[in-house]
Amino acid sequence: MARIAGVNIPTAKRVVIALQYIHGIGPKFAKDICTKVNIPAERRVNQLTDAEVLQIREAIDRDYTVEGDLRREVQGNIKRLMDLGCYRGLRHRKGLPVRGQRTHTNARTRKGKAVAIAGKKKATR
Repeated sequence: MARIAGVNIPTAKRVVIALQYIHGIGPKFAKDICTKVNIPAERRVNQLTDAEVLQIREAIDRDYTVEGDLRREVQGNIKRLMDLGCYRGLRHRKGLPVRGQRTHTNARTRKGKAVAIAGKKKATR
């Protein structure tokens, strides 16, 4: 099992797909890394040599912000917004959607499980 950027990437998958298990590497960056290191798209992780794994590891360390550093950077950006007190920071602080989505209905991912209001009854006819 290859370990790149602190993540055990799956061995049976193609390299382009397996690299996407690393936080901060998506489809485009995975393809870019493979072309830089000259690895064909259909090559699987278990077919890689130790030298190729080392080249991939070095390319990621040199050119990309991934895993812990990326998570720290994102959290720092969110903290900065909250400290500024700007609208986006206030939305983060309250745990509400930040990018203009409606909250009258939906938004359950950000708001959490719906809580019933005590004493409110359904209208009967």
